[in-house]
Amino acid sequence: MNYLMDFFKEFWWLMVEMSPYLLFGFLFAGILHLYLQKEKVGEMLNGNNLRSVTNATLLGIPLPLCSCGVIPAGLSFHKNGASKGSTVSFLISTPQTGVDSILVTYSLLGLPFALIRPLVAMVTGIAGGVFTNSLTIAKATRKEKVVDQYAGYTFFQKVKAVFKYGFVDFIQDISKWLIIGLLLAALLAVLIPDDFFTEYIDYPWLNMLIVLAASVPLYICATGSVPVVAVLMMKGLSPGAALVFLMAGSATNIATLMVLSKSIGKKATLIYLSTIVLGALFFGLLIDAFLPAQWFAIDMHVHAHSHIIPQWLGIASAVLLGVLVLNGYLQDWLKSRKEKLIISKMEDAMGVQKFKVEGMTCKNCKAHVEKGVMSVAGVSNAVADFASDELIVYGENVDVKEIEKSVEDAGYHFAGAKK
Repeated sequence: MNYLMDFFKEFWWLMVEMSPYLLFGFLFAGILHLYLQKEKVGEMLNGNNLRSVTNATLLGIPLPLCSCGVIPAGLSFHKNGASKGSTVSFLISTPQTGVDSILVTYSLLGLPFALIRPLVAMVTGIAGGVFTNSLTIAKATRKEKVVDQYAGYTFFQKVKAVFKYGFVDFIQDISKWLIIGLLLAALLAVLIPDDFFTEYIDYPWLNMLIVLAASVPLYICATGSVPVVAVLMMKGLSPGAALVFLMAGSATNIATLMVLSKSIGKKATLIYLSTIVLGALFFGLLIDAFLPAQWFAIDMHVHAHSHIIPQWLGIASAVLLGVLVLNGYLQDWLKSRKEKLIISKMEDAMGVQKFKVEGMTCKNCKAHVEKGVMSVAGVSNAVADFASDELIVYGENVDVKEIEKSVEDAGYHFAGAKK
């Protein structure tokens, strides 16, 4: 019974600590979505030079995109004229950070980590882009027509769009992994002894290798990884090993690597992975060797009262965040019901085809696949399901090759007709 109470206590403290900063991050994410639509920035990232690589890195650092959601954005930049190097820079820097994860990092890990994360993302992003431009052959990319989806919107319509994306769409994308991160962090806080890493694995480099081996193949978003790291550091994990987890855990996973290998080539993908892994180990060792340990000391319950945000605001924000997450799941359920009705009508009609699409891992992936397929001539409707890797297409005289091309252009693997 005590374990259960301790679990809920830890979970609640994490929620109170994170929520005010997370809500502000969601608002900023909505603003960025409105003014930094990916179709607008391809021109900034063209050319195999340091300028385009730096632009891509600086653009990616504040954007709140995860390691799977960043793929369609990065590939869209590439199709709109971005060089392969700047595309890799964007793919490296973006999932490591984001305005939401930077704020949450400050709330749980303190100011030094909140400053180090974007700095490391910038250095590794630029390095990966420079190496890619130097070691790969540049290929011409076609430029697609730039369409501003918010053109003609009034001020109030834009405000509504900001809040809808930030507090509905974006929450739907990250809520699953955010909840998993919080639950895992609370569980680790209860089960792992306070001196675990200092008594049993008291070697910083060994900490890093263990964390690296666990984090590279797995998926956890930049924000969801923060509470896990906070708890592990309270159990004695070194700050350098914590940075390795924050970098590799959020920037890599098996699905991302498979899609990138097919989209930008094996050599560029190897450079992408090597830059993240070597950069994580280098900066992790640098932190442990040269930065004062007291900069990274964490005591969750003392830390909770050390910020300028009053406790009542933290509690209110935690409640509001819970309501928003529940609303996200409700909206998702209603949309799912609507899609099932559409699918049932489609299956009763002629011209329905089912395909298997691999690499979709979130609602952002689903939206990109559906948008691309809907642009194919003859397609009347398209519904993708990332849980079952299924794509249902309804239309007349639809060219399967064009469906395949639209899926591959979006950054996912078309595996043919589904049996």
